[in-house]
Amino acid sequence: MIALLQRVSDASVTVNQKIIGEIGKGLLVLVAVEPQDTEESVKRLANKVAKYRIFADENGKMNLNVAQAGGDILAVSQFTLAADTSRGLRPSFTSAASPELGEQLYQYFCLCLRELGFKVPTGEFGADMKVALTNDGPVTIYLKG
Repeated sequence: MIALLQRVSDASVTVNQKIIGEIGKGLLVLVAVEPQDTEESVKRLANKVAKYRIFADENGKMNLNVAQAGGDILAVSQFTLAADTSRGLRPSFTSAASPELGEQLYQYFCLCLRELGFKVPTGEFGADMKVALTNDGPVTIYLKG
């Protein structure tokens, strides 16, 4: 599983011109599932996302996780993160999980975050989504689980 964390001042996801998920301060997490991913590896990555320290403490150092910073998490599925770009000028998505496995493990990832105490608004799996954000920093971190 791949998680692209973006520390944001605000973020939202829109489907059919309607905002379906939004947060203020927190993390926008773009998520891609790969064929070898399991519930165990997804749970480990969800825990890492929740505990990853990329928010500033009182000294301006990245020492706080999203909960300690009083932030929320918006999770959006994005299979294109699993693109193979090693050849040619068009990405291949053979390294992404099937839509069935992708949706199952994406939903499980969101459930794991909810079990850690986050509300976790989401996008809509497989939909044409518009994602808006104000990247804070900017801080963007690529995690692979």
